[in-house]
Amino acid sequence: MPQAAVSSTLVNRAVQDVMTASPLTVRAETPLSEAVRLLSEHRISGMPVVDAAGKPVAELSETDLMWQASGATLPAYVMLLDSVVYLTTPGRYSQELHKALGQTVGDVMRRRVTTLALDAPLRKAAQLMHDEQIRRVVVIDGGGQVVGILTRGDIVREMAQHYAAV
Repeated sequence: MPQAAVSSTLVNRAVQDVMTASPLTVRAETPLSEAVRLLSEHRISGMPVVDAAGKPVAELSETDLMWQASGATLPAYVMLLDSVVYLTTPGRYSQELHKALGQTVGDVMRRRVTTLALDAPLRKAAQLMHDEQIRRVVVIDGGGQVVGILTRGDIVREMAQHYAAV
């Protein structure tokens, strides 16, 4: 099937047709050990972080957890006339250290979360994920609550169904 044919099939689909409904979520105060267990048991690479009303406030991904495994790297510095001159921002080291020592989801989560409405075109979602180089988008309803998650894998599986049908 030509690329244009696959693209045209994506145009006719909405995010809600392909997303995973009722995804796992965590709260910022969730112990990190619990979040790691959920990611591992369900073999997923990330999940939305929601507030008490179920609205997305952040995202937790495997990338965020790498600080726990690798620790924070000391910032590069030089000594100049008995003074320490940092070659990188000390604030960044502080942030990395906080993530490396974090005990809750809120300590390590990425404060940015990308959302789309249920009825958003699948093609728009694919373009957004490509342009922003993100692996997933959180799908929200009209009230802003999390109702689904759409991953790159979901889009690829949708494309595969159309290739198999030809």
